[in-house]
Amino acid sequence: MKKIIKDGTHILILEKDDPDAELDFEIDFQLSLTPSQRYEIMDQLVKDGLEFKKKRGYKNTPKIVTRS
Repeated sequence: MKKIIKDGTHILILEKDDPDAELDFEIDFQLSLTPSQRYEIMDQLVKDGLEFKKKRGYKNTPKIVTRS
């Protein structure tokens, strides 16, 4: 396992898939951030998700059509 921190970018390099090492890396990364940085990241992820939905045509919730 190798952790690289360069220019504020955290990178984890593993030889084999190791979920425990990935979780430990993620926890260490999140703990290194301030609460305001975490909120900024969360806000950006929400915006990215909404933009992704919009590009894919999921702008509105589906409507229920009733037949008479």
